[in-house]
Amino acid sequence: MESWADVSGRRVVLTGAGRGLGRILASAFDAAGAHLGLVARTKDSLDDLAQTLKGDPLVCAGDVRDDEFNGRVARQMVERFGGVDVWICNAGISPEMTSVSDMSPETWREIVDINLTGTFLGAQAAARVMEPGGRIIITGSVIGDRPRAGLSAYAASKSGAHALTQALALELGPRDITVNAVALGWFDTGLGAHWHRDERRENDIVDHTSLGRWGTAGDLPGAYLFLASAASGYVTGTTLTVDGGYSLI
Repeated sequence: MESWADVSGRRVVLTGAGRGLGRILASAFDAAGAHLGLVARTKDSLDDLAQTLKGDPLVCAGDVRDDEFNGRVARQMVERFGGVDVWICNAGISPEMTSVSDMSPETWREIVDINLTGTFLGAQAAARVMEPGGRIIITGSVIGDRPRAGLSAYAASKSGAHALTQALALELGPRDITVNAVALGWFDTGLGAHWHRDERRENDIVDHTSLGRWGTAGDLPGAYLFLASAASGYVTGTTLTVDGGYSLI
């Protein structure tokens, strides 16, 4: 069983790798022996991350909303490593809470374009080069299934990502490519960090989480490593919730 969860030698694209949860995942997959393609908007953040890793990752700076950029990432992975086994659609944004009355159309479009359209374009690029046994993993959120006031655009984008996961799983299943999402709860790093610094909001999250605490860096990689490995070969179209029981209360 232990060898089934091995990702050593797997060729993994990770978007949103430059900061927060993306950096945690990059470190975990690097430590597990994967060959990484790191994607983020700024090259400086990726170069800084690459210096902390044992392997020699491919660094690709660009916008996940650009279909040509996603295609270029896929081609460079093929040229560098011979293919793509895993594509983790992790890039996303979540601004401060904004009421529906105050949200600008530009803010709505940016959130939906990055969190949902960018996810689709990454999955599309992956599907074009993946062979049987490939894995597409989408970073979702408990907010996609349990929205909060003031996060309408973010909730819509993540709910859409969960539905997209199921649709892609149906389409790519006959090719033996699995597609799953990880619905994250509240972590003390990444997009949730500014909430964690607000005592009222921090306590509100704790009070509504079964385990009575926020997620930490160590709570994150296991779900992704599982979904990227042979251990999850018969798991597809699933949203794996990693939230400490937040969605239960």
